Amino acid sequence: MEIYSKTTRFALACNASDRIIEPIQSRCAVLRYSKLSDGQILARLQEVVQQEGLSVTDDGLEAVIFTAQGDMRQALNNLQSTHSGFGFINSENVFKVCDEPHPLLVKGMLGNCVQGQVDEAYRVMEQLWRLGYSPEDIIGNVFRVCKTYSMPEYLKLEFIKEIGYTHVRVAEGVNSLLQMAGLVARLCSKAAPPAAS
Repeated sequence: MEIYSKTTRFALACNASDRIIEPIQSRCAVLRYSKLSDGQILARLQEVVQQEGLSVTDDGLEAVIFTAQGDMRQALNNLQSTHSGFGFINSENVFKVCDEPHPLLVKGMLGNCVQGQVDEAYRVMEQLWRLGYSPEDIIGNVFRVCKTYSMPEYLKLEFIKEIGYTHVRVAEGVNSLLQMAGLVARLCSKAAPPAAS
């Protein structure tokens, strides 16, 4: 980079700049871009779908956007992988390719937690566990679905706080089904009305 800097410009694109070694970082001007909005990703995906003549459903595009998390490269990769694997892009196929817990299952679990139905919520958590999803994938999707779930704001903040605490424990290595069951129980207890004294 130093030898040819008078005649050549290098552009490095990455999602995590801290993964690039310090000597390279010090020779670069770092430009940070925010994640794309869902609308921006949807507009580009619709353009690609039209030009490529892909078979796609609306829920398939929503699933691609959900799994991309604001990253256009990831969205296009997921779209292409789903088309290559199944020839048809719907939410079920997208989540199979991306190997993520389906947000509708997670949404149902959160609904049970909001209503204080711990047994039903635990059944969903146990189902996700038995499907082989890692605790990190489960907790990540629980957080993402919780952010957009319709519930009282104070309760949403309590849920997000509990999910965050559990995420820290999982990251530290305490990643058993018991830990995930504890999260479900704590969420249900936050939603339950206080007992009359």
